[in-house]
Amino acid sequence: MNKHTIAAALGLALASSATLAADAKNVILFIGDGMGPTVLTATRLYKVGEEGDLEMMKLPYAARIKTFSHDAQTTDSAPSMAAYTTGVKMNNEVIGMSSDTVAVAPGKDANGNKSINYCASDNGTPVPTLLELAKAAGKSVGAVTTTELTHATPAATYAHICHRDAAYAIAEQAVPGGAGFNSALKEGVDVLLGGGANHWTPYSADNPKGRADGRDLTKELQDQGYHYVTDKSALAGVASGRVLGLFSQTSHLDYDLDRQAEGAAATQPSLSEMTAKAIDLLAPNDQGYFLMVEGGRIDHALHGTNAKRALADAVALDEAVKTALGKVDLNETLVVVTADHDHTMTLNGYAAKGNKVLDLVKDKEGNPALDADGNPYTALVFGNGPNRPDHRTALTSEQVSADDYQQETGVELSSETHGGGDVMLFADGPGSRAFKGTFDNTQVFGKIKAALGL
Repeated sequence: MNKHTIAAALGLALASSATLAADAKNVILFIGDGMGPTVLTATRLYKVGEEGDLEMMKLPYAARIKTFSHDAQTTDSAPSMAAYTTGVKMNNEVIGMSSDTVAVAPGKDANGNKSINYCASDNGTPVPTLLELAKAAGKSVGAVTTTELTHATPAATYAHICHRDAAYAIAEQAVPGGAGFNSALKEGVDVLLGGGANHWTPYSADNPKGRADGRDLTKELQDQGYHYVTDKSALAGVASGRVLGLFSQTSHLDYDLDRQAEGAAATQPSLSEMTAKAIDLLAPNDQGYFLMVEGGRIDHALHGTNAKRALADAVALDEAVKTALGKVDLNETLVVVTADHDHTMTLNGYAAKGNKVLDLVKDKEGNPALDADGNPYTALVFGNGPNRPDHRTALTSEQVSADDYQQETGVELSSETHGGGDVMLFADGPGSRAFKGTFDNTQVFGKIKAALGL
């Protein structure tokens, strides 16, 4: 084969690869907030044991993702999620802006809520998100989360702001035709499901964390043709069109452990139910869709060193992945599952195979391992956080397996911090072969963008 034949063959191969890379009609990006490698391992042990696999782990392609931000070794959720959605490294607290943007915390309004946006017009510039690029290509888009809809991870799909805490200003960016609207979203985000209705509704005696500007963004969205729903049954009744679902008056949705405890009385949809509905509403678009789904409360439970609720929410995310895989055609839909950052939880000791991960470390006879002072210790502990006893005392299996138990920590802090470790990514569908090896979180953006041909 001469050099011209080789060149021609190489050109065809590259063209073929490019074609394959742009074969995805749809993308679903799952984010387990704070779901670092130890959380994944612990979730696997909690759900299916040592030899089982989580649904996400069954996806055929895997990678390891570096998560540092532009200005910090250990990132917060704002720049780490924004790295996935924009391909740009940002400073901690910043969402959807250029790397030179300085984080400026919002001020408090007359009602004491942090709703005054101090972002100056000369403080950095917005950078395009995958959601905006998908909209420009005629695709439908959605963001689903168990946190407030204005929280860092969902906000990074549709907003540009110099500080993640400016939740009231973030909400404005999702409202077509209103002041502050992000016009790059064209006619708006098609599916928005999460919590924190107070950021979208006006201040009142009954809504003390409401908007000081008096705007009712839920009404403004309804005037634009959106369905507005506030509970599980109402969401189930939406058959088509655009939808805003806010399932908590203030703050986030319930932890899945608590939602399950409510049983039939639960009014909040599960993450699986929200995911299924979002797919149903987005899929009819012949041009395809981009959907982000976040299991956000994994992170919150970890900050409180409450491993049981963290693992239950990680299982809920895994069930949402299973739900999505059962609804989509992997010949046209790229599914990516990853985390935005790590945490300080670790799995320690030499527990026997089959030992419950939320229990004490025990040998195969069921005898607990003992520390230097003769006290049992748990399989899961945290590097830092709010539960560092001055003197360790004897723990029991019943005590450490309780829903509200907080694992012990090495360094006393009011809230456990993120960890700076790499996180895992799993993928299947068109373009998934690009997700292998170790690479930066900003490169995830490029691989998804290429898969969609944007």
